[in-house]
Amino acid sequence: MLLTKASLLLLLGAVVAYLFLAITSRRSAVVPTKSQYLGEQAYNFIRNGVAQDIIGSKEYRRYVPLLVSLFFFIVVNNLFGVVPVLNFSPFSRVSFAYGLALLVWLIYNGVGVMHKGFLGYLKHTTVPSGVPAWILPLLIPLEFLSNILIRPVTLSLRLFANMFAGHLLLVLFSTGGAYLLITATGSPVLKPAGVLAFALGVAIGFLEIVVALLQAYVFTLLTAQYISGALASEH
Repeated sequence: MLLTKASLLLLLGAVVAYLFLAITSRRSAVVPTKSQYLGEQAYNFIRNGVAQDIIGSKEYRRYVPLLVSLFFFIVVNNLFGVVPVLNFSPFSRVSFAYGLALLVWLIYNGVGVMHKGFLGYLKHTTVPSGVPAWILPLLIPLEFLSNILIRPVTLSLRLFANMFAGHLLLVLFSTGGAYLLITATGSPVLKPAGVLAFALGVAIGFLEIVVALLQAYVFTLLTAQYISGALASEH
């Protein structure tokens, strides 16, 4: 099997996420260290602000490990895009985003089938409650497309598009700035333009950190919403 840079970074991201969680939770001191405090705050943010609030107080506990792991795995891999030398996020490749979305799709549909049975979950997903029977032939195909087929596509494309666009902009401004400063000649405005390009590249780098965190949060939040929808008594 051929290992590419993207696949190696995914493996590295999993290791880094595991080490961060293991190190920050290794000691439960009464007065937490800085690393313990950071880990606890991040964990509680996903546990309380996503899992409990979205899934509900009765069912959320069993899904906390999944959501926390998912969040940190995506965060680490997204931040690789602004790490010197690496400068690449694996999720700027659409195949990896599709793979992660497919895993989420299997999980939340599996949860729904386990709780309601296959036919019961299919009815729950495609037949809205409280609508007239005459409109169901139109709504059922639309609900099937929206909830079964389109969800994983939109989930993956949102993550891929944001990471790809950020990676493209960083490459554009860094290489463009280098070319204007080092190679381009013939006009006095080229050197200042190169400096400006580098400055914009640095600004976009800081913006990419925010986008990396936000996209990890959105992906995790939507995963919790899909699980909550699969567990809900009504559609």
